Amino acid sequence: MIEITDFAPRFRQHGRMFTPMMLIRQIRRLQGTPFIRLCVRPTYDYGREACEITYGSNHIRYVSPDWVLRLTTEASITAILQELPFFLEDKVTLIFSMDETISEAIPELARRFLDETLAYWHDWVHDLGIPFEWQDEVIRAAVTLKLNAFDDTGAIIAAMTTSIPEAPNSGRNWDYRYCWLRDAYFVVNALNRLGATRTMERYLRYLINVVAGSPGGRIQPVYGVDGRKYLEERKVETLAGYRGMGPVRVGNQAYEQIQHDVYGSVVLAVTHVFFDQRLIRRGDAALFHRLELLGETAIRVHDQPDAGLWELRGTKRIHTFSAIMCWAACDRLSKIAARLGLSERAVYWKAQADLIHAKICARAWNDRKKAFVSVFEGCALDASLLLMHDVGFLAADDPRFAATVAAIERELRQGDFIFRYVEEDDFGTPQNAFIVCTYWYIYALAALGRNDEARLLFENLLARHNRHGLIAEHLDIRTGEQWGNFVQTYSMVGLINAAIRLSKRWDSAF
Repeated sequence: MIEITDFAPRFRQHGRMFTPMMLIRQIRRLQGTPFIRLCVRPTYDYGREACEITYGSNHIRYVSPDWVLRLTTEASITAILQELPFFLEDKVTLIFSMDETISEAIPELARRFLDETLAYWHDWVHDLGIPFEWQDEVIRAAVTLKLNAFDDTGAIIAAMTTSIPEAPNSGRNWDYRYCWLRDAYFVVNALNRLGATRTMERYLRYLINVVAGSPGGRIQPVYGVDGRKYLEERKVETLAGYRGMGPVRVGNQAYEQIQHDVYGSVVLAVTHVFFDQRLIRRGDAALFHRLELLGETAIRVHDQPDAGLWELRGTKRIHTFSAIMCWAACDRLSKIAARLGLSERAVYWKAQADLIHAKICARAWNDRKKAFVSVFEGCALDASLLLMHDVGFLAADDPRFAATVAAIERELRQGDFIFRYVEEDDFGTPQNAFIVCTYWYIYALAALGRNDEARLLFENLLARHNRHGLIAEHLDIRTGEQWGNFVQTYSMVGLINAAIRLSKRWDSAF
């Protein structure tokens, strides 16, 4: 029996964060006489080419045209190069990093880095504000959210993987290693509730930089972690895909799409910098005027067709949720203006928000269904309508909200899960449940005072996470198998926000 410990070093050193491009694996014998084989076969250009190999007494270099990786170890270099099995007497350490010489003794360096990394994460968790209930689950989700953040710019990616299909052989294989602005409102809410202020502030800086780099007030749905705008999508023909279910895509065509909900998502998120006095860099009139450009765009496009939150590739319609988020942009700009003492601008943005609100109520309400529907003058439903109260569009006691939730229960609920929609789209009818939609349903139930139902659904959903407390984007409700890219920021943020809403309060828990 053996034990394998993998980690990426992360800790404070010399007054700054030390996060080298390094993976360390420790393999330790626990009992018996284990024989192991170490196979290291790095490639580049998505598997098209093998690396050139050179080696020394305690290291192997893997050389590509663009980079050189170095494996440093006290194990037999010959055994690794020839993939020969050997008896594991005690412990083997493998340090995989950029091409830099390691002068320290390998086991001692790995042990020190592991101790420092564990101490860093314990300290980070120590400062979180977590609910009384579901503490382990929230901590795991918070750490995962932190790991999905690119510290250098503050960007938070949608997931760590590309092209794991949403359902078997569905063709719904996407590259999620980018920063979607639609996530901004939910991510900032989660980070704020956790008290992860520094991570939140870095993320807000990333969003503000996106706004600053978007003259004219038009922003894309998705950007690279470095703020890159062009994410050209292509298929990697040399890779078979997850379980042979291609295609494997690199890049994401969504960067070219028109999605009007992003204006509200960004404004709602950035509103925090005007109100949160913990933040080092507070919002000012100059930033407000930049956000006003987004608001003016929201006014222009709120009743125009777009691809919507679900990024439909083949059709454009006037999506209710997109319009609601345009309303939210204007509504929050009014509140920011009031905060800054800009009374005329506050009145202006309030008036614009009221006009959009009235239009949505007139054109997105379906009298026959007694519910808001997914598109203007439409009849179908989608799960984003569950968020009407969450973003402040409808009060929890507004009968239209309860009626819409009831309609979604009838049409989109299957067992304990909510589907994002059931209409046929570019790739057919959705087969699996989109996990965050069930979290949105839990939010709605809690807002309606149906707490027992919400808690039961939440517990059932937690049971579908894997043994590490992690979950992907989609779930097969029949088998419980996870599908879609992993680990999914939307899903983990959904967990955090739901747990904090539903948990007993600390001051009344015992």
